Amino acid sequence: MANQDDSFIREVNEELRSDQMRAIWRRFGRILLGAAVLVVLGTIGKVGYDYWRDSEASAAGDQFLAALTLVKENKKDEALSALSELEKNGFGSYPVLARMRSASLLAENGDAEGAVNAFTAISKDASLPEALRDAARLRAAYLLIDTGTYEQVSAQAEQLATPQNALRHSAREVLGLSAYKNNDFARAKQWFEQITNDAESPRNVANRAQMLLDLIAADGKLS
Repeated sequence: MANQDDSFIREVNEELRSDQMRAIWRRFGRILLGAAVLVVLGTIGKVGYDYWRDSEASAAGDQFLAALTLVKENKKDEALSALSELEKNGFGSYPVLARMRSASLLAENGDAEGAVNAFTAISKDASLPEALRDAARLRAAYLLIDTGTYEQVSAQAEQLATPQNALRHSAREVLGLSAYKNNDFARAKQWFEQITNDAESPRNVANRAQMLLDLIAADGKLS
């Protein structure tokens, strides 16, 4: 008798649950179906976007490598054309990489002024990461050692020579070299001493700075 009672209660509970599910489905069925469709469409969209992004990045990477191959083959005009196309229509980080390589190629071709202008334009592009803009600023400063004044070099590099900047060692070196070239030996000494006094200065940079400090002292340039 007890078993029959338990069986009857289970059947009643199952029936109640069925009635509840039918009521829920009648009330929320369309919403649930819509949500399911959205999940499926969202998944399809995400997969499709990831595939498109990977395809575009792969194509841009191939274009960049092809341009570098042209540089190695000394086909510099063709390389500049290929890099220019990548700047305009590339994907992801490749347009800015193309801009940087184009600027370097201008310098290699002897167009220092064009290269400085190109690197300066990159350094002023607020849409780019700060680290990349700083690298472009430093490249412009190095080019200006031979072609510009100390003031021009300073305008590019001095903001990088602060203690918290990762590029400070190279920035101080370029400022010291420019001052030395322009016969401002007191200022050159100050920059080179900042390098040698910084325990984190790379050994090669510190060695060059010490060599130039010794040269300034030996030649009596500050006497």
